[in-house]
Amino acid sequence: MISLLRKGKPLCSNGDNQLMINAREEILSKIKAGLDPLQSRARREKSVETHLSNPSKHVIPKRAQLDRAKRILLFQQMAEEVAATTSRVSSLNELPETIIEYLNRHNLPSHIKTDTNPLLNRVDWAKHPTLEVKYGKAEDCDQNSVTVAFAGVAETGTAVLTSGPNNPTTLNFLPENHIIILPVSRLFGTYEETWARLRAEMGEIEKTFPRTVNWITGPSRTGDIEQTIQLGIHGPKRLHVILVEGNDEETG
Repeated sequence: MISLLRKGKPLCSNGDNQLMINAREEILSKIKAGLDPLQSRARREKSVETHLSNPSKHVIPKRAQLDRAKRILLFQQMAEEVAATTSRVSSLNELPETIIEYLNRHNLPSHIKTDTNPLLNRVDWAKHPTLEVKYGKAEDCDQNSVTVAFAGVAETGTAVLTSGPNNPTTLNFLPENHIIILPVSRLFGTYEETWARLRAEMGEIEKTFPRTVNWITGPSRTGDIEQTIQLGIHGPKRLHVILVEGNDEETG
């Protein structure tokens, strides 16, 4: 060990260092002992409750402050720029034909795995016997899934999907082909607006947030392999979003 010397004496000996460490530990232990853990937890919980009940508002990008028609166009533009595809239908009744057409176009089998979302329960699948519809979580053998988005974000072409008893998260990631149903009544300009709706509906009305909120922008992709973009490595190879216009009562 090399010590600094002042008039032949070390500036700080090992013994002095140990005394300083002991003094610091004594001070910190007294501070810790003086804190009431129950009061400390109560303060933290109150702080969280205050923040959630009155979240701070951020600057909203001007490019996303659009009317309904322009939000739809921006969403489609942004989604298609990241290799997703989109289509529009005027009502829920058009969903089966649109899905069948999409599957045929990509030479995919005419069967889908979907969830029990109330919106899809309004669709009369029986009128289309060539399309096999099964319900529940996705399995290895499922190639095509159909889910309903909680909302969409126009500024990035993002679909927002929440987990729950009616919405198995496996449907979002396991099948190679993912079809998302997005009601236009739930297409917002920004992330901030979407989070506000999520808090309002699932925080205030249902009193419980979903365990998972997936923000999906385009099909799965990675650049880990030789820095070359590959689709479908960690999730669906194809992502197709069907925007359902209809009226708010039908699709809300």
